[in-house]
Amino acid sequence: MTRIVAGNFRGRKLSVPASGTRPTSERVREALFSRLETWDELQDAKVLDLFAGSGALGIEAVSRGAAQATLVDFGAAAVTCCKANVAATGKPAQFQVLRADAVKFANNPGMGNYTLVFLDPPYDFPAKQMIQVLEGLRSHLVDNALLVVETSTRTAEPTWPADYVLESSRDWGETRAWFVTYAPNGLLEDEEE
Repeated sequence: MTRIVAGNFRGRKLSVPASGTRPTSERVREALFSRLETWDELQDAKVLDLFAGSGALGIEAVSRGAAQATLVDFGAAAVTCCKANVAATGKPAQFQVLRADAVKFANNPGMGNYTLVFLDPPYDFPAKQMIQVLEGLRSHLVDNALLVVETSTRTAEPTWPADYVLESSRDWGETRAWFVTYAPNGLLEDEEE
């Protein structure tokens, strides 16, 4: 059973689609969110959880202080789980749940001004499509938005399009998280001063 690790919704159990998803484990979420809190990335964040599955990453972010989260998945069962999990928080106004293909969503301009994005695609998601998602997301992001891209530790580093700067990566078991900043024109926030 998957549950929210910390924050306002701590301990809340989450429905998980019966098949076709690979939920981020509680251990990985705890480590990932500890890092995000250390970097002060969560408070009042506008979050996009693309390839949402159960919505655990977006819901965990709101539980820990994000202002709102958009949960996007193409699978009907995943969207049903996301809606049920959002309803269980008692704070549905802080969420939007959408059924959409990731590439099409990313390439539909102006759907939001996100400050934090979780990309947790299936491990076999084609590299070419990941590039299309990253390129399309530009119109959805504020400058210096942080993206957290999850892959298998056996997967090669994704190709980062122009304007994306790899900050670091971290392995937890079979999961690797890539922390990437969207820096149009190559200018990072702390370089502006």
